[in-house]
Amino acid sequence: MCSSPVISCPCMPAMMEIRLVIAFSIPAASRSARRWSSDQPFEVYLARMPPPDGGGIFVNAVCSSILILSLLAMATSLHSFLAGPVMLMKNLRSFFLVLIPLYAYGAAAFGKQVEVIWETAHAGNPVLPGYFADPSVLVQDGKFFVYATNDPWGGETLGCWESADFKQWTFRALNWPTKAACTSATSKGAMVWAPSVVRAKSGEFFMYVSVGSEVWVGVADAPLGPWKNALGDKPLIAGNWKPEFHMIDAEAFVDADGSAYLYWGSGWNWTNGRCFAVKLKADMVTFDGEPRDVTPANYFEAPFMVKQGGKYFLTYSNGKTISDTYEVRAAVGDSPLGPFVEIGESPILASNMRNDLISPGHHAVFAHGGKSYIAYHRHRLPFEENTAFRQVCVDELTFTDYGTINKVVATHSGPAFVQGRAMAGNLATTEAGAVATASSVAPGQFSGAARVIDDNYATLWTASAEAKGGWLQLDLGATKAVKKSVLRFEYAWKKYAFTLESSADGKTWKRLSDQRAGGGVSGSPVTVEHAGEARYLRIVFPGTVAGKEIGVIEWAVF
Repeated sequence: MCSSPVISCPCMPAMMEIRLVIAFSIPAASRSARRWSSDQPFEVYLARMPPPDGGGIFVNAVCSSILILSLLAMATSLHSFLAGPVMLMKNLRSFFLVLIPLYAYGAAAFGKQVEVIWETAHAGNPVLPGYFADPSVLVQDGKFFVYATNDPWGGETLGCWESADFKQWTFRALNWPTKAACTSATSKGAMVWAPSVVRAKSGEFFMYVSVGSEVWVGVADAPLGPWKNALGDKPLIAGNWKPEFHMIDAEAFVDADGSAYLYWGSGWNWTNGRCFAVKLKADMVTFDGEPRDVTPANYFEAPFMVKQGGKYFLTYSNGKTISDTYEVRAAVGDSPLGPFVEIGESPILASNMRNDLISPGHHAVFAHGGKSYIAYHRHRLPFEENTAFRQVCVDELTFTDYGTINKVVATHSGPAFVQGRAMAGNLATTEAGAVATASSVAPGQFSGAARVIDDNYATLWTASAEAKGGWLQLDLGATKAVKKSVLRFEYAWKKYAFTLESSADGKTWKRLSDQRAGGGVSGSPVTVEHAGEARYLRIVFPGTVAGKEIGVIEWAVF
């Protein structure tokens, strides 16, 4: 049964959306890793575009046109229902013949920005290759630094990335924190999680990090360290301070006057989260007063303070990070220590299952180019509940005209400044005529040899789990001068052992590089020099390596 089509057009200053929603019964059908129920409306996503400069007339015209079309659609549906199924199909066909040209004209005239899907080549999100969570973003001296949890479920160390443009990232190994250096009798033995890095009024850099159920603090003179325990061999917040709650996810906030505050806390077993807050003294490691319970409504973990227009927005996560319930919410107060009242727009960032944007949360907010952005993690694809393979993404964060936070539009494309990371001169692209093949491929649409040349960190090639070793091959289309390969492996912090070979005909191979010594190489990117000429290049992983341990996100050749 088909009900009247409804076209919604929320005409907001920052973004305009045009959607066509038709409610009718459809068979339950799987798409990716989730299902559509038969009673859900079918939603056609027509366009999302910013209004053109001085575009009030355009916006009003579009909305007026949509209103007229909606009235026509309602009349069409009523008439069709009374006239029978044949007339229904004819009228719906006529309706679409009117709508589609109008949409196409508007898109061509005003430059539509249609959202890309997860597998679109050159998609900007995720911004980092591999699995990382709980991002903290530092902008310092023209460079970007992202500190994050190594997934799945943390590691012995943290992940750290550096970039000059938010496009090309280099994985950096930090000397601190480590699980060994930050373990006490009350830390409960879990891994290193959830960093927060800020620059204090003194010019020093401070990192607040969870190790087990404790908060440790480090200090350094530069973003990459060397770091050291600021309190020697003890935590800032011990696990037994309030053992009924989880002492994790500490986040520092430095106000405009240089005063600093710390927020932290969660709950056990995905329930009863608590948020504590305290002002810090100038040394950034001593509490200036007693911590307060400032828990807002619908809070579970991951607090982050945002100041806007003299108001203090305590943003935070609720739900389970291992399910599709994880989301970002927000509350507002008149001071850094609250009290905080949840805003009407909350949640400001949530899962969009139909668009494969799943379980976003544990975020950070940063400024760039006069705008605000939210960095957050969301699940890799395909989504597997009760796992923790998360990826860092960035989207714009905007504020309403009346001073609160707009809902975030999560995207696969990302904002403009994270797009266009493809490096000039790369011979290993579909546009350049390259073709990738492999010895085996893990099942599923998210894995395949061609994924290593799509410039998209949401996809990769993984060998079949049952395979012993394997190879990944590039056909450049013709014999070309090749100087180096730039590889992004699935895990930046793991070692990968392989050899790299070249061939003129795909049959006779010459070894160009051997990366098996010492168990292999780690990092991201991994650059292998190999001057010469070749049409074919091949990476060979030894037979002692299980196929499930082999994963390549991107392979560029220059």
